[in-house]
Amino acid sequence: MALEFHPETPPTEPQDEDIIDAEIVEEPGRIDRAKAKAKVGFNRQKANVVRRAAEWATVKDVTDAELAVAIERKRRQANAEDDRELAARVRTLRTQLRTATEHEAPALKDRLMAAEAQLMLRQEADADLMKVSGKDLIRARWAKKATRLGGLAAGGMLYANGLAVEPALGLAALAALPVGWFYLARPFAAEQLPAGAPAMVPAQADGQAVPEAFLPQTLADMSRVSLVKRDSGRVQGEADLVTALIKAGIISEAQRDETHLAGVIEPAGPGWTATVELPRGIKASAAVAKVEELASALRIKKSRIQISPDTSTEGHDGRFVLWVANADNPYGTGKVPSVLIEAQVWNFWEQGIPMGTDARGDRHTMHLLWSSLLIGGLMGYGKSYFARLVAAAAALDPTVRIIVITGKTGPDWSPLKHVAHRWIAGATPEIIREVLGVVNSTIGEMQDRGTELDRLYETDPEAAPEGKITPELAAKGMGPVLLVVDELQELLDGAALVQVAIEDDASEGGRVKTRSGRDLMVEGFARYVRVTRFVGGMGVFITQRPDADSVPTKLREVCAKRASYRVKGDRSAKMVLGDDAVANGAAPHLLTEDSKGVTVLDQGGEEGHITVKADVIDLPEFKEICLRGRQLREEAGTLTGDAREYGAKDAAKAAVTGLLTDCLAVLDAAGVDRARTERLVELLAAHRPDQYGELTGAQLQARLRDAGAGTTRKLGRIDGMANPNGYLREQIADAHTGK
Repeated sequence: MALEFHPETPPTEPQDEDIIDAEIVEEPGRIDRAKAKAKVGFNRQKANVVRRAAEWATVKDVTDAELAVAIERKRRQANAEDDRELAARVRTLRTQLRTATEHEAPALKDRLMAAEAQLMLRQEADADLMKVSGKDLIRARWAKKATRLGGLAAGGMLYANGLAVEPALGLAALAALPVGWFYLARPFAAEQLPAGAPAMVPAQADGQAVPEAFLPQTLADMSRVSLVKRDSGRVQGEADLVTALIKAGIISEAQRDETHLAGVIEPAGPGWTATVELPRGIKASAAVAKVEELASALRIKKSRIQISPDTSTEGHDGRFVLWVANADNPYGTGKVPSVLIEAQVWNFWEQGIPMGTDARGDRHTMHLLWSSLLIGGLMGYGKSYFARLVAAAAALDPTVRIIVITGKTGPDWSPLKHVAHRWIAGATPEIIREVLGVVNSTIGEMQDRGTELDRLYETDPEAAPEGKITPELAAKGMGPVLLVVDELQELLDGAALVQVAIEDDASEGGRVKTRSGRDLMVEGFARYVRVTRFVGGMGVFITQRPDADSVPTKLREVCAKRASYRVKGDRSAKMVLGDDAVANGAAPHLLTEDSKGVTVLDQGGEEGHITVKADVIDLPEFKEICLRGRQLREEAGTLTGDAREYGAKDAAKAAVTGLLTDCLAVLDAAGVDRARTERLVELLAAHRPDQYGELTGAQLQARLRDAGAGTTRKLGRIDGMANPNGYLREQIADAHTGK
């Protein structure tokens, strides 16, 4: 018994505050609670019985995988019987052939060859015969449903006939009902719950739920193409993945049980990943070399697959890492602006070069100091943009000296004129000789730097640890040197037409010995990379024709880092990246038309290769970066060479343009189209007294003459004078526009 209190809302009559309104409520007793609990349990059992009976009648208790196994078993049995008959026939024909006469032998040989060919074809087609399609599953399910319903009807008829003959069978059936009821009413497992029902996930020791096995849609789709027998101890996705490896020719059917995953299939960014343990004797390179076959087996595009040997501490040569993207183009089509666009200054030593993101969305940075970079690939896929990232990072570090050599003229590298110590464009014989001279002089200067480092190491080891330059030495003028060489193929073609005299004893007849400019250029670039690396020398070499002529092996092999954009065929990929990188999974030849801006970078050593969508710096933004770099160098006192002269020319040009602009402005403000020299001096002094306050007529005439405005002219009647000398607005305007 319990008391319930009810407030009056609102009271209809005045109430005494000392009176409480209460109602006596009878609580359910133990027997009532037991009845209610039994009723709930019975309803649950009844629902389970009804569901199991319905699933049995409609064959929903049998999965597609189980049906596929049954179909495959029947087919194998039938196929094995046919194979045995055919094999027996072959043996009989062989026996008959041994005892046949010369007249009977030809016919028996033909029949034997036909039987052997038929047996071979049957064995080769065995895998295809075992494929189970959706139609096969539907037919098998309907057949099983008909068998069950037929069996149920036949059993009912037999029971009715038996009951008519022997009524005692009814008592036996009544005794069996409780056993059957409790068998059918048993609870369902969590994975058997209907859609929408809460899943009962087993708990770990710490009380947290065990996550369900991850099955990528890629493998789920594959299961709809071909259902195969699965080991109950493995997840569905693993069995499908192993089947794909078999269909791709990476392993054989006999090696299925030797192949397994190291870990589980799990999501990784916009895709999924798995580490595959191959059978003993099968190398990871076997899988790396068959990306296209694996893509075909998985029914996806090759651009979605990345394979590389497992280089982790647990990895070995028989294990590889597979990553499959969810989309055909995981890199996207949009441009990602580089962080260098907004950077005011950059530390090339510590911050490196921010490159971009990989297919999984992870950002990557490349450190070029103490190494060089070779960039190759087809035209129009982003090589210059990638090299521009390197140059921009170097431009924003005032300790880095930049040398630019490009095989053809154009605006791509013009902004670097503001910061480059040397800037050379073209491939004429004169320019080729200039390039050879610059490379040789730079090598000589860097070798002198090495001598100075040796001296410092002897006198002050802390100032030059390991005999290398440091940020402190770089700030004092011994900074890194970045050599940017674009259009390498044009430079080499132009150099091939030049014969360069070499300093050697004259040959017989007094003729001077010469060598091909191409050979000297390749040797010069390669030597620069080799001998300047330890004193801060770096090179970036760009070519758009990845063949043996445009990517000399001598130069490629000394470049520790190599980047390749899209190329045609693995042969071209090997020309840029090298055989080892391609064998380890670097695949620029698998990039598609949609892969603009995507590069495969082999970083050398144990770092392996990565595939990234490079960030973008457009030309106007690149110019702004170079102008900031110039200002940084002016403040640090590291602006040298061509950049200093280019700046002086720019300053003079700007002063001339400013004078002409000011002359036009003051004439327009005065509302006149001509002015005497003295009057124009007065107008300019009033307009900008700080700039033109001390200007004389003779100085103005000299400056306007240098600016292209010519000499003074007769103006006609003006300022009370009959025909004085001065300047027409028209002649100043023509000089301003360059006419």
